[in-house]
Amino acid sequence: MNYILFDGTVRNALLPFTFTRPVAEIRIGILTIREKWEKYLGYTTTTLTEEYLSEKYPMLEMEDNIMINASFLPNDILSEMVKNLEKSQAIFKGDEVIAFYTNDTQEEVDFDTYEIIDYTEECLTVENTWDIFAKNDTALREDFELITDGRHSQPIPKSVNVISPENIFIEEGAKLEFVTLNASTGPIYIGKNAEIMEGSVIRGPFALCESGRVKLASKVYGATTVGPHSVIGGEVSNSVLFGYSNKGHDGFLGNSVLGEWCNIGADSNNSNLKNNYEEVRLWSYETEGFAKTGLQFCGLMMGDHSKCGINTMFNTGTVVGVSANIFGSGFPRNFVPSFSWGGSSGFTTYLTNKAFQTAKIVMARRNVQFSEEDAKILEHVFEETKKYRKE
Repeated sequence: MNYILFDGTVRNALLPFTFTRPVAEIRIGILTIREKWEKYLGYTTTTLTEEYLSEKYPMLEMEDNIMINASFLPNDILSEMVKNLEKSQAIFKGDEVIAFYTNDTQEEVDFDTYEIIDYTEECLTVENTWDIFAKNDTALREDFELITDGRHSQPIPKSVNVISPENIFIEEGAKLEFVTLNASTGPIYIGKNAEIMEGSVIRGPFALCESGRVKLASKVYGATTVGPHSVIGGEVSNSVLFGYSNKGHDGFLGNSVLGEWCNIGADSNNSNLKNNYEEVRLWSYETEGFAKTGLQFCGLMMGDHSKCGINTMFNTGTVVGVSANIFGSGFPRNFVPSFSWGGSSGFTTYLTNKAFQTAKIVMARRNVQFSEEDAKILEHVFEETKKYRKE
């Protein structure tokens, strides 16, 4: 069977992260949504997404296909229902389609002609940017069980101070000595070739993905995910780094999400709680205004390739777009458009030729090529977000 993950109706609610990736490539828990579905289904998947993303994330259509709404995270029950779908059947939860059977001869899909199967169980969904950190606890626990089932962890080094070792899994090649791991509050997963440096104290649930690093004497609270090839240091709480991003120095990052290729300067901090303890409102690309999150704690949402200089201060509920460069004293405003250059005193446009030059250097340090596909995607984002910048 051919499985295709589609963006669904939530793409705009997940901006700025979906400017540069399909919904399926969002990391929550330990794995991306695509990786979760592929593990449950036992098949590779392709993607139906925005046209400008499709060269990098192509769709493979075959004679018979099952389309899956990528905003729904899989579990045992749901994945079995999806695998058992037959022609002219669709799975719905309320008014939202989860998955449906289609073939390459269908010009359009009319669900009035389908047999509708109701999914009535609980399942995780990603519908807003803040869900990525707010639901990371549950997602991380589920991924831990999925990844470690039937497998044996590498031994915990004798120098490690550990609580609840049965909730810790260490992959081959990981390095950690003279650290404290408290897995009584949730599982701790340490990926292949990852490193936790001496003096660090970590409370689960926590995931350090492949080749990730935790710097000396870091303090980490769950539920936190450090994506592949990412680095954290200082104090981090309930945050998700997708991959290839750095927050390597002292300073606080809390209730936040960083995309890929982000860099947080030394001694930078974000606020995650308003002084009056009121509900946090966050910039919405859907309404082009500030939306209620229902959360008391909400920090920084930063899109791919964005960076900030040393001692940067972010207000509660700040959204930074793609390829922004922020520096200087004072608090920048709590919505920074993509390709902005500046800080609290004002912003100018960060031109693509300069941004691409930096991206090539940054990615080359990790032996990753800045491709023509990457350039086309960022050019599209630059044009799409012009209206938010004062040019």
